[in-house]
Amino acid sequence: MAGTQEDPTVIAQRLRLATGFLGSERDWIVQRLAALGPRLRSFADGQVDLEISLKDRDGVDQRVTLECWIRRTPRLHLVSTSSAGELAVALNEVRNALIRQIDDAKTRTEPRNNRTLRHPHDIAPGDAAGDDPLE
Repeated sequence: MAGTQEDPTVIAQRLRLATGFLGSERDWIVQRLAALGPRLRSFADGQVDLEISLKDRDGVDQRVTLECWIRRTPRLHLVSTSSAGELAVALNEVRNALIRQIDDAKTRTEPRNNRTLRHPHDIAPGDAAGDDPLE
């Protein structure tokens, strides 16, 4: 992720700690998830909610879950989980998985990747209606 500016304030504004985490860990968690900031900056402040939870802390079945709700059309609910034994590793895994999911969701809804969202001037001459034998 070279070249991206990590801004923990974006995460701090949108993150809610759920079960398993202590309030005193919030700053450390926000720093770990800061790489999500550039992905979330493209959405309006009220459009994104993040929630992180931890089950069975330090146990054999430890599980970190990071959920992201993005209010747009269509509404997105993205979930990433990790069962890594070390908490720092688990946070990195859920962060990276959520980054991939957000990137995939943005790609699916961009006009160049979604024919129904393209404007007529964006369609290449061979893509015009009636020119495609498979339609």
